[in-house]
Amino acid sequence: MLKRYQNAHNWSQRVADACVVVSAWLAAYGLRFMFPFELQLPIAVTKGDPAFAVYAALSPVVAALWITVLTLTGAYEAELVFVKTREVQLVLRAHVVALLLFIALTYFFKYDKYSRLVMLYFAVLGGMGLLTLRMALRGGLRKFLTRGFRLRGALAVGEGAGMEGLIQRLNESPALGLRVLGVLTSESSSSHEIARAPVLGHYSDLSEIIARIAPDEVLLALPPEQSEHVDHLLEILKDATVDVRLLPDVHRFVTLGCEIELLAGLPVVRINDSPVIGMAAVGKRVTDEIGAAIAFALLSPILLLISLGVKLTSSGPVFYVQERMGLDGHSFSMYKFRTMRTDAEVNSGAIWTRPHDNRCTVLGAFLRRTSLDELPQLWNVLCGDMSLVGPRPERPCFVSKFRDEIPHYMLRHKVRAGMTGWAQVNGWRGNTSLARRIECDLHYIRHWSYGLDIAILFMTVWKGFIHKNAY
Repeated sequence: MLKRYQNAHNWSQRVADACVVVSAWLAAYGLRFMFPFELQLPIAVTKGDPAFAVYAALSPVVAALWITVLTLTGAYEAELVFVKTREVQLVLRAHVVALLLFIALTYFFKYDKYSRLVMLYFAVLGGMGLLTLRMALRGGLRKFLTRGFRLRGALAVGEGAGMEGLIQRLNESPALGLRVLGVLTSESSSSHEIARAPVLGHYSDLSEIIARIAPDEVLLALPPEQSEHVDHLLEILKDATVDVRLLPDVHRFVTLGCEIELLAGLPVVRINDSPVIGMAAVGKRVTDEIGAAIAFALLSPILLLISLGVKLTSSGPVFYVQERMGLDGHSFSMYKFRTMRTDAEVNSGAIWTRPHDNRCTVLGAFLRRTSLDELPQLWNVLCGDMSLVGPRPERPCFVSKFRDEIPHYMLRHKVRAGMTGWAQVNGWRGNTSLARRIECDLHYIRHWSYGLDIAILFMTVWKGFIHKNAY
């Protein structure tokens, strides 16, 4: 979506979403109390018929809560207009999170007779309504642009991989509303077209071509070796009425993503920044602290039994403290239950554990297979060294080696290390492909969301503790 239409689109989308969820909430009341249809479920239902006003009074709360959660989860990002699967995932996750918060919120109200069946109807109607609205708007926008309404013509100036990629993305993303009319290349170029866009001339023809084809926008995307032309082209365009967009050639260095911000009034391109910042970081940290505290309380009998078992079955300390690298490359002391002999690395030095490793104690082998040796890291989570979910931390001696062997390896330290992660729940643990593990870590960081963390925690409980690669 073009910048000039993005704000209007976002606000209209918010208003439409608010109308949908409020309508779903009121319709859920109608299905439960105003119509003869009633779903028979083995749950307690509200006795009597609460007044409609009691439920209608919550409409502003419903609207505000859903819009807030949808905003915080990124459901109004412009890019979602043409990434269908990503939009569906974000909307559904936001709906589930908002629903859980809303149910919890109703327990604090004085009126305690909100029907569970109404909540069930609302969950279904609200989710279907939000998705139906998004798909209808998507289809309408595509049809709108296909017929040429608000379709803006662009003149692309530049060449190379950056320009080719830009034109391809514009062709694949009609919702942006931009159509490339042609390309201007350097005088040394003999190309007749770039990514199916015709070459109309060279950089020196800029003024003439603008006068002839009257584009709405000019896109400057020159390769680094031609940067000396940028000043001259901008000088020509400074008095032109067309919109000008300058695309810096940083795509070769972008792995996690990039965005442009103003720094003391100057435009700055931020690349490979962590997505876990601001309120997102606060929410994730609060969840870590609460989750770790609850886990400590619930698992304390098991932690005590394992401690006694380690002490009674082998000589040495109960806990094994090891230096690991975490957020922003800072080292910290990570705790585990000791699973090996105290002299395990005297002769071999630092090496990864192998299947049927004879350095493990009898109890230690069991603890490693079941991942119970990792439970003391709940203390690391409480201390802020780790998170419940994130890339698994590695020892500095291995990091020094891997950073030279694996591309983008150090980017995994853009977020806090985790007790479990996307790589672990997908089986990439133990002595498996390091490259695939890093791919999973970077995928997690690129697509991080609160919902993804919750999903990984559930997957860990379901299949992450015991795995063939846990040894």
